[in-house]
Amino acid sequence: MTKTLIGLTALLTLAFSTAASAQDVAPMDADSALAEAQSAEAAESESREQFRSLDQDVQTLKKEVLDLNRDLFLLEEELLFPANSQVAFFISMDVGEYFELDSVNIKIDGKEVANYLYTAREADALIRGGVHRVHMANLKTGEHELVAIFTGEGPHVRDYRRGATMTFDKGIGAKYVELEITDRVKKQQPEFVIKEWE
Repeated sequence: MTKTLIGLTALLTLAFSTAASAQDVAPMDADSALAEAQSAEAAESESREQFRSLDQDVQTLKKEVLDLNRDLFLLEEELLFPANSQVAFFISMDVGEYFELDSVNIKIDGKEVANYLYTAREADALIRGGVHRVHMANLKTGEHELVAIFTGEGPHVRDYRRGATMTFDKGIGAKYVELEITDRVKKQQPEFVIKEWE
């Protein structure tokens, strides 16, 4: 019995000393876990900051590329079509009640230079006041003949093909020519007018 009591006492002493040592160690583990958590949070915050900085750099680079692309396009246009020899042709429509545009064909001095097929949305945009640059060219100074052939749906839903001709003088400097489709209400017919912009 005494041996049993001594053994039980030794066992209890061992249990208490283990619990006490566990209590001593536990706070140190909590401190290190807190430090680790703070370190991980700081690393995550730094990573987020780096990602944000990288995203800003990418957005800035995108904007610079777009600006450069625009500048290159303008420079290319200026090199290909110098102001002294440049001629641009525009299509416009007024009302469009008697004519629905399908396509336009442009010839300069007997040579075909443009043939454009319009979608329903593009034709609608023209009716609502839009202007389409259908062709741009370099021409020598002097007299030139322009022939524009318009194809579409005319009055009474019939196929309609009509041409307009103009002789113009190309001087020094850029020239802009408008091919205008208007409604002639009295005759209930479309009218095709070519005019130069001043």
